[in-house]
Amino acid sequence: MTKNSKLLSVFILLLLIQWFDIKNSSAELANFCDRLPRAAYANLDKHKASNRWFEVYQLEDDIFAIYEPFQWQEVISYLIIGNEYALLFDSGNGIGDIKEVVNQITQKPIKVLNSHSHFDHIGGNHQFKQILSVATDFSIKNSHGISHEVVRLEVSPEALCHGLPEKVKAKAHKIHPYQITQRVAPGEILDLGNRKLKILLIPGHTDDSIALLDRKSGFLWTGDSFYEGPIWLYFPETNLANYKKSLARLVDLSPKLTALFPAHNTTRVDPKILAKVQTAFNLVLAGKAEVTPTWDGVITFKFENFGFLMRENYHSLPSK
Repeated sequence: MTKNSKLLSVFILLLLIQWFDIKNSSAELANFCDRLPRAAYANLDKHKASNRWFEVYQLEDDIFAIYEPFQWQEVISYLIIGNEYALLFDSGNGIGDIKEVVNQITQKPIKVLNSHSHFDHIGGNHQFKQILSVATDFSIKNSHGISHEVVRLEVSPEALCHGLPEKVKAKAHKIHPYQITQRVAPGEILDLGNRKLKILLIPGHTDDSIALLDRKSGFLWTGDSFYEGPIWLYFPETNLANYKKSLARLVDLSPKLTALFPAHNTTRVDPKILAKVQTAFNLVLAGKAEVTPTWDGVITFKFENFGFLMRENYHSLPSK
């Protein structure tokens, strides 16, 4: 690594720490517990694997949503069980013991694949032996672990609706290193035995953002490229031009989809919303959407059931 690249890495890390600390004063963080329980879960039955930290919902015979509702990220990981093995799509914040939950649902061999490698989706990776990844430079960097200083807000009282799981100490929380054991390629098919999932590279939110497509069922796991809520598009690793292209790709798929499974807030969303997201994002890029100041340097564009968190100077930033 050159001296300049080391300085850039330090600068980005300091920016991340600053942004996460700023969130302490954001209205979204302060009031997030008021959103619970979300109406979307009213007609879903909790699985017996649920505990004080995780709520588990069986969406199909072989699909389980593992939800972290009492932490402000409201992360959702998905366990997809095949005849050959089970795929864990994301592993959450790494605060609760997701492996213990997974073991209660299935005894099949587990492979982990992340929708992208932000800290709130890779936190439990270190608990598993088989980690699949598209392995961009961003993926590889985060596989080395993320320090407590970067993720300390996630275990602060402001970020929680109730206390941490037993034996979890806030001062010790970090993202543990893990080993990528298998590189996967965009377009590759993961054959679980009874379900085939195609890996779609959809960069924008990060360069390693992927979706999983089950053409037979019409299911699409969207990661952080879409979820109901403010979609985070203000990170240094976010590329708005790529996000626009990836969103268009998802919209093209939507007529043949039956359900979206996002990585935050709510599970099983009507795919028709993707066209609305695309229209709204184009309005934002054209400067025709109403702006809500959020915190220093970050603004929100609010629409029905979703929105975008972006940098104030997004028009002047390189987009390619």
